[in-house]
Amino acid sequence: MKHALHLEIQPQPNDSSCGPTCLAAVYAYWNDPVDLSQLIRETGGGDGSGTLAVQLGCHALRRGYDAEITTYNLHLFDPSWFDAVDGTAPADRLSDKLQAQLDAKRIRNDIDIRRFEAATDYYVEYLRLGGRVQMQPLDDRLITKTLTAGVPILCGLSATYLYREARERPQPLDAEGRSSVADDILGDPAGHFVVLHGYDCGSGNVFIADPLHPNPIAPTNNYLAPLSQVTSAILLGIVTYDANLLTLEPGSKSKGSLA
Repeated sequence: MKHALHLEIQPQPNDSSCGPTCLAAVYAYWNDPVDLSQLIRETGGGDGSGTLAVQLGCHALRRGYDAEITTYNLHLFDPSWFDAVDGTAPADRLSDKLQAQLDAKRIRNDIDIRRFEAATDYYVEYLRLGGRVQMQPLDDRLITKTLTAGVPILCGLSATYLYREARERPQPLDAEGRSSVADDILGDPAGHFVVLHGYDCGSGNVFIADPLHPNPIAPTNNYLAPLSQVTSAILLGIVTYDANLLTLEPGSKSKGSLA
């Protein structure tokens, strides 16, 4: 059985704007179109630094959406913070834990404290705005349950593993919008965002809307890929502070709706 949501996506204008481009596609799915250049300005992604899913979630919350992040990022979240049965956690508890963790780890010199601090601050703001964070097993049931409810899934994952390409090293942003080049020796894993918008139970493939065009998997922005490959890429996204699923649904005060 196949279940696919109709979702279209634009090509991302530069290497680091995949997040805002995916967010624009999800807004458009909910009949709430937003100019992509506006989203890039408001969420980041235009300067080569990229965005985190939580930044996209904050933007959606301010726009009146309900937002939920399913995280696998053990750099930031400890599994013991979440209920062992349903995987949820109260927002105030998570905020307190995140802040205590940041305070305790500031003295360490073996982590990128600037990035760690930024991610923590974004999550504290996300929780303050009403966003939810959970930790659930990443399997076909989680994916199909969300998609059959008519909700697309914005994924932060490892582009290096999804595409099975060489790692990348940074370079100054060039005229074509590239902030990195392939380098299998000096390079590091690269993060990316895509949107899952369907699942084929018979083949075990997921429908992907990918803002990178052209991309190494298909000649179009929409293609099928094995769920096992995608879930592995999501989990490996922990290397780049990704490793999460972001779902957005129109709230009572949002402009979005499903026709």
